[in-house]
Amino acid sequence: MSEDKKSASPAGAMQIIPAIDIIDGKCVRLTQGDYEQKKIYNEHPLEVAKQFEAAGLTRLHLVDLDGAKAGAVKNWKVLEAIAGKTSLVIDFGGGIKKEEDVKIVFDCGAVYATIGSLAVKEEAIFVNWLNVYGAAKFLLGADVKDEKIAVGGWLETTAIWVYDFIRKYIKHGIQQVFCTDVSKDGKLEGPSTALYKNIISEFPALHFIASGGVSSLKDLEDLQAIGCKGVIVGKAIYEGRVSIKELTKFQCI
Repeated sequence: MSEDKKSASPAGAMQIIPAIDIIDGKCVRLTQGDYEQKKIYNEHPLEVAKQFEAAGLTRLHLVDLDGAKAGAVKNWKVLEAIAGKTSLVIDFGGGIKKEEDVKIVFDCGAVYATIGSLAVKEEAIFVNWLNVYGAAKFLLGADVKDEKIAVGGWLETTAIWVYDFIRKYIKHGIQQVFCTDVSKDGKLEGPSTALYKNIISEFPALHFIASGGVSSLKDLEDLQAIGCKGVIVGKAIYEGRVSIKELTKFQCI
């Protein structure tokens, strides 16, 4: 991996991280993680990624939905193509369950491996990866419902308080966390700003990334105002609620 790919934001900026979700090699979006509520936006994810790059965005959140369902990385060729033909800093998630999957993700060009449910259910495995590869190589995903961690495609809510979950992995060296309120994702009803504000207040040094519910520039301005270091934007882009050009203003503040 080229060392000239930089992930840091300018001082004071909130980094916009566009999302590409992949099923059968195509760019899709789900509503609340429901595979039955699937909409295909583009047959060619590389084209979408190049549009983001051309607009001046520098990072990409790439999700292998086939992999998430199968429990093993499936769409690694999409990752390889985007990493090889753009300079985007990519975090890749979905189906990373074994060390073989971690190796595939890094070998195919991801800067970060995104880990969610495995960090909840297989703590020892994840901590070992943090030690082997370095915690800076991982983006921790915290799916949340009523401040409790949700797993298994959001069908199962655990008794784990999100603050305890984040605190535990910060102690293991995790530097970046993105949090998705599963009641908001894909519904374009606005993000869980109050929840995110509380998390940022509890962990002020954390590189906190908001995810889910963004529907307008006003939502992004609100997230920036509470101190989010980044925000993952998906359906709002594809449905035309915000333009790619409008998003770039947050990169330069």
